[in-house]
Amino acid sequence: MLHTDRISLRAPEPSDLDFLYTLENDTTLWPVSLSVAPYSREALKLYLENAALDIFAARQLRLMICLRQENTVIGTVDLFDFEPLHQRAGVGIALVSGQRGQGYGKETLQVLENYAIHILQLHQLYCSVAQENTTSLKIFRQAGFQEVGLRKDWLRTSTGWQHVVEFQKVLTVS
Repeated sequence: MLHTDRISLRAPEPSDLDFLYTLENDTTLWPVSLSVAPYSREALKLYLENAALDIFAARQLRLMICLRQENTVIGTVDLFDFEPLHQRAGVGIALVSGQRGQGYGKETLQVLENYAIHILQLHQLYCSVAQENTTSLKIFRQAGFQEVGLRKDWLRTSTGWQHVVEFQKVLTVS
C-alpha cells in the first residue's frame, strides 16, 4: 500500500539522521517550511526517538520517501495538523534537489492519498504553497488538489512578501 514501482514510503529510522540533518538545514527549503534556524543533530536525534508515536497521539506523521530500486531516501512527506474528528490533515513534501522534477512528488501524493483514505480514513487533505513555488503548485494541481484561496502577503522573504495559494482535496474511495 505504501509504494509504487518507483518509490516507497516508510517510517523514519535512526539511520536517517544524516539525511534529515542535511534536508532540514537546506536553507533553500526554509521559506516553504517556515524554518528560520538550523536544526542540531541532537534535536533531530530526539525527534527520531519519538517519531514512532501514533499519529492520533502526535497529530502528525512523517514518512521517508525512498527509491525502491536503490533503497535510497530522497525526501520526506508530512501529515500535520491531523484532525481525526473532522478527518483532515495538512500535507507537505520535501525532496532533495537532485530528485526534483522527476515525478516523485506526484507519485508520493498518490501513495499518501491511498494511505489517507484506506488506513487513516481521512475525508480531505490540504496544503499551502507559496505562489512563487511553481513546481509545487504544478504537483498539487496535477494530483487533483483544488485551489480554494489566496493569502496575500503571507510569507515574508528577504526579497519582499509572497502570496500563498491554499489547496484542498476532498478524498474519494476508488
